[in-house]
Amino acid sequence: MMPDVTAADFVVIGSGIIGSTVARRLAEAGASVLILEAGPRVTRGEVVARFRNSPRRSDWMSPYPPAPWAPHPIYQPESNNYLLQAGPYPYEAEYIRQVGGTTWHWAAHAWRNVPNDFKIKSLYGVGVDWPFGYDDLEPFYQEAEELMGVSGAPNTGSPRKKPFPMEPVAEPYAMRRIRERLVPAYEVVTNTTARNSRTYDGRPACCGNNSCQPICPIDAQYHGGLAAQAAEQAGARLIADANVYKLEHDERGRISAALYYDPDKNSHRVTGKTFVVAANGIESPRLLLLSASDKFPRGLANSSDMVGRNLMDHPSTSLTFDADEDLWLGRGPQSPSSIGIMRDGAFRAEHAPYRLDFTNISRVDGTTRALIAEGVYGDEFAQRLRHSAARELNVKNVLEVLPDPNHRITLSEQKDAMGIPKPQTHYSIGDYTRKGHERSQRDFRRIAELMGGSNLRFSKEGDFANNQHICGTLSMGDDPKSSVCDQWARAHDHENLYFAGTGVLPTCGTCNSTENGVAVALRTVHHILGEQGVRPVSAPPGQG
Repeated sequence: MMPDVTAADFVVIGSGIIGSTVARRLAEAGASVLILEAGPRVTRGEVVARFRNSPRRSDWMSPYPPAPWAPHPIYQPESNNYLLQAGPYPYEAEYIRQVGGTTWHWAAHAWRNVPNDFKIKSLYGVGVDWPFGYDDLEPFYQEAEELMGVSGAPNTGSPRKKPFPMEPVAEPYAMRRIRERLVPAYEVVTNTTARNSRTYDGRPACCGNNSCQPICPIDAQYHGGLAAQAAEQAGARLIADANVYKLEHDERGRISAALYYDPDKNSHRVTGKTFVVAANGIESPRLLLLSASDKFPRGLANSSDMVGRNLMDHPSTSLTFDADEDLWLGRGPQSPSSIGIMRDGAFRAEHAPYRLDFTNISRVDGTTRALIAEGVYGDEFAQRLRHSAARELNVKNVLEVLPDPNHRITLSEQKDAMGIPKPQTHYSIGDYTRKGHERSQRDFRRIAELMGGSNLRFSKEGDFANNQHICGTLSMGDDPKSSVCDQWARAHDHENLYFAGTGVLPTCGTCNSTENGVAVALRTVHHILGEQGVRPVSAPPGQG
């Protein structure tokens, strides 16, 4: 055991977009803040070079190889068996353990929930209600959007008191034609994204590279690397390659220290007054379970046995078809437009709500690989490639999953290279979600009909793609018997332990979870600083 690292007022575990935003706000208020990140530092230039040189261009994790001392799940070209599957349905989550976390390769969707998402138990008799409502979170949504630089249009179904920081990024031609042809049956809306449509916060506007995933090559898109940089500029200290494997507590149950391994497996001990666990919805519960003690034999924050439970994501099924006109996907953002009419309604008592999301990813690479595999060459190759590149479309659903205690993260008996038990998932797709999928097929067929679609290819029945929106494993709630933390994300069992991340979200709705996680974390910071008599720092305006 090595000597203690300098103590801090706040120790934040995890440097992703949410943990780094928490650290930034605490540091701006004058607190001493230490961030511990399991993975290494990386620059945008390094990631772009890895992507450019990768033979697996369609594998968005290829530019993010896991560090041996901080592994994360990899599935291509084969699984590294880090995240183990207990079934009955596989939950092959992807995430990145490095400074800045997984939003290095996100689609930058920055949606707010719709108001009824906060009270689905009261309104529809399913799931659970949040311990607070939309109006309580609205100012923190706005703060999150100003910090990240969110561009969007007002017709999202989520009420606003102030406009978006920016107008939407220019609508791609393909999305304009889809919008025009689906009227009046469907309203196609611009996705709200943390992507610049003009110079903002010193970063340029989107120039349409169409590689948002795995990396925006010009930082027009906000990500956790920028958030970590902002936290350090505000005064937070960040230690990379610091894989936290245990939290210690005192006799009163207060968290007293974090233990971490460096890459050589030397152990270090960090003390602090308040601890914020901000890894993600898999690594955070894993750490709590790893920190079991005689006083807390089931792990920290786990007197309710709810740590790791209620795992949620957004499964998807899809339809691919050929339109009757040239559209040429591949210019502009990869995921620019969607349909939101099924995000809320009385039907939620019976089946999952969903968004319908259109891809704008170029079809050239995928079609080329498919034709080569088929043995096609010469003139036929050229004709079929041009046809698919010009006319192929894809629409998918983004389905709600209800919280279920049987869907959970546990510790495996297998250990990683550092000798730490690996995480294991227990997951399935419930009837509520499957019924939402079945209802969405009606929309798929209607959209194809309106686009003059032919050669309809539905995703394989029973197969659900994973959108990598890990929610629910540290759920907030008023009842300590059925939740892990209170409405301020403070652990019910430990007065100086807080959580930041999408794991605290009690339900997942139909929208990507990042902005919800950031907004909830900003609300938590506001509460913490208020308790300590410190005036929170408001979000700075973007630089126009």
